Amino acid sequence: MTASVHLPRIKPISTRKSSILCVLDVGASKVVCLIAKLIPAEPSDLLRGRTHRTRILGIGHQRSRGIKGGVVIDMDEAEAAVRNAVDAAERMAKLQVESVIVANHGGRLGSAYFHASVPLMNGVAESDVHRVLEATSVRTARQGRAILHSLPTGFTLDGAAGIRDPKGMMGQTLGADLHVVSADAASLSNLLLAIERCHLSIETVVATPYASGLAVLVDDEAVLGATVLDLGGGSVTMGVFRDGRLLHSDAVAVGGKHVTMDIARGLNTRLADAERLKTLYGSAISSPSDDRETLAAPQVGDDGDSPIHISKSQLTRIIRPRVEEILELARDRLKAAGFPPTSGGRIVLTGGSSQLTGLPEAARRIMGGQIRVGRPLGVQGMPESAKSPGFSAAVGLLVYPQFSSVEYFEPSRGGAAGERRSEGYFGRVGRWLKESF
Repeated sequence: MTASVHLPRIKPISTRKSSILCVLDVGASKVVCLIAKLIPAEPSDLLRGRTHRTRILGIGHQRSRGIKGGVVIDMDEAEAAVRNAVDAAERMAKLQVESVIVANHGGRLGSAYFHASVPLMNGVAESDVHRVLEATSVRTARQGRAILHSLPTGFTLDGAAGIRDPKGMMGQTLGADLHVVSADAASLSNLLLAIERCHLSIETVVATPYASGLAVLVDDEAVLGATVLDLGGGSVTMGVFRDGRLLHSDAVAVGGKHVTMDIARGLNTRLADAERLKTLYGSAISSPSDDRETLAAPQVGDDGDSPIHISKSQLTRIIRPRVEEILELARDRLKAAGFPPTSGGRIVLTGGSSQLTGLPEAARRIMGGQIRVGRPLGVQGMPESAKSPGFSAAVGLLVYPQFSSVEYFEPSRGGAAGERRSEGYFGRVGRWLKESF
C-alpha cells in the first residue's frame, strides 16, 4: 500500500533586501524554469495591497520528455529535460540555484473539505483558532495522498457562518472549514525524484490550477468568482476561486497532445507535422472559408516531396470533437462537485492549448458564461515570447509566496502545534518586506 508523501517544510528567509526564487513547471509539452529576484514593493504598491515585485533574471524552457499527463513515465528523460531547462535559466541569470518551487499538473489532483468545532471558555483567542484548525486538519490524512494545500475557507461561531477572523469575538462553539488539495503520492514522488536527481531540493509543491489562478486573475475576478481552466498538453486542471480564495481544484488527464494525436492518426502524418498543422491552422470552430483553404499534410514514411492536400474544414472536423470532449468533461466535473460554470463568475482559459483558434467561442457554447483567455500578469522582465498563456503556471509559482501565509498544516507536517505556513519561508516574505522599510 502506498504511503503518504510528506512534502518538505519551507525554509526561513534571512532579513535582506532581496531574495532569489527559482520555479519549475514540468508539463507534458514543455518544462519551464524561471529564476527571479524578489524585491520590496514601492510605497504606492503597498497601498494597493501588493507586497513585493518580481523581476525575471533567467528563463529556460525545453520540450518535455518522459512525462505523460503530469506523470513521469521515463525517469531518465524527465531528468534530462529538467536539467536542460534549469541549466538554460541559470546561464541567462548567471547564477546557480539550489532549490525550486514546483507545479504539480497530474497525479489525480483533487479537493476535499473538512469541518471541526471546539468548545470555548472565554471568547475566541488566537490559541482557540489554532486549536480548531488543528482539530480540522487531523482529519485530512488519506493513505496514498500527498497534501499540497490546506486552506481555511471560513469559521462558524455558534452556528453563524461566513466569519473570516473570529479572534476577539464571543461565543460557546468555534468551528472551522478546511479545503485540502491533494495529489497521488506515488506520482508526485516520482516527479520530485526526477527533480532531485538534478541536485535540486524542493521548497514546496503548488497545484497548477492554484498557480495559474494567481497569475491570470485580477483582484475583482478572484473576489466575485472565477473558474480557471489550465489547458495543458497532457491534462486540464480546474480551479474555482471566490471571495479571494481557492474553493475547488480538479484535473482530467486529457489535453492538447490528444488533439495532436487525433490529427496525426486522422491524416496519417507525423506528430511533429500534426502539431504544426494544429498550431498554424487549427480551429475549434468552423468558418465559411474553410472549404476554400488548402493545406499540405506530409505522410508518415514519405520524404515530404508528395504530401496530401486537405481542406481546412477537414482539419477542423478532426479537432472539434476532441475539444468539445475536453470542455464537456471539465463542465461535468465542475457540475458534479457543486461548482457548475453557469453558477456565475467568469471562466478564464489559460495554458498552452488555450491559444487554439476558436476555443473561447467553443467554451462559451458548451460551458456558458463569460469567457476570456488569461495571460500572466504583474512580472517584470519576461521576454515577449513568454508572455503567453503557456507560462501562466510558472509565473503563478512566483506569485505564490504572497498567499502561502493563509495555509495551515498540522504538526505531523513538520512544524510545531498550530503552526501556519506563514512561519516558513514564503509566509514570512510579506512581513519581511514590510519590515524592510
